[in-house]
Amino acid sequence: MKKVLIATDKPFAPVAVSQIREIVENAGYELALLEKYTQKSELLEAVASASAMIIRSDIVDNEVLDAAKQLKIVVRAGAGYDNIDLAAATAHGVVAMNTPGQNSNAVAELAIGMMVYLARNGYNGTSGSELLGKKIGIHAYGNVGRRVGAIAKGFGMEVYAFDPFVNKADVEAEGVKVVDTAEELYSTCNYVSLHIPANDKTKKSINFDLLNKMPKGGVLVNTARKEVICEEGILKLMEARPDFKYISDCAPDCAPVFAEKYAGRYFFTPKKMGAQTSEANVNAGLAAARQIVDFFATGNAKYQVNK
Repeated sequence: MKKVLIATDKPFAPVAVSQIREIVENAGYELALLEKYTQKSELLEAVASASAMIIRSDIVDNEVLDAAKQLKIVVRAGAGYDNIDLAAATAHGVVAMNTPGQNSNAVAELAIGMMVYLARNGYNGTSGSELLGKKIGIHAYGNVGRRVGAIAKGFGMEVYAFDPFVNKADVEAEGVKVVDTAEELYSTCNYVSLHIPANDKTKKSINFDLLNKMPKGGVLVNTARKEVICEEGILKLMEARPDFKYISDCAPDCAPVFAEKYAGRYFFTPKKMGAQTSEANVNAGLAAARQIVDFFATGNAKYQVNK
């Protein structure tokens, strides 16, 4: 009998585990749980007999894959998958997948919520500003970016997008204005919501020169990864432009400098929490379970992220 392991140092909600169990056991597989583990050795022991694994922020590296002699598939319950060593997974013959779209609304609502919070000066009783009529740029128009745009339109914002990997006509059909370059997006928009992945091409790509193109009062909203931000550049910009503000659910390493020098011009959540809603927690876990069952039944590897 195939064993599906849920390995989560930050567990799914009980309702999610219950429904994952139902999906897995109805398919004729065994479900095993490893929750709130504190030692890597616990993971290495648990994965030894697993045919499939569902993870969240847990690290799947070469050592874990070496221990997982029977593992055929690992699914990251969420969109990001930089906690999986993709090259090692490929070398071990393991299919790695994510569950795109399941957390999109949660992340999008947080992005807009943080924008409102900062626009109203943290609700400190002083006069703030409105989102109505402001221009928002979506940098990468994927699942999350599309939801941010849809919510922003509800606030009466003008929505722009830059994404060279999507069909321009399809995006424009949604009432979004498409621009041809990142430079045009940043120079046009009052707010830019960032949704690019962190890879060799994008790390530190959001730099001083790009951000300095934003209009007076510009606000960068980052619910992607902190690695895509050039921290030296954004600190230089914060110093040079007292009008600029930065919002993120992935605090930069230089967060203490913001706390010391730029009160009222930034907001960082205590930890990365864009996907932390009960609904997203359930949705991503169930999607992971269904993808595993489908993979074993039909070989469907639609959401595979390694080669």
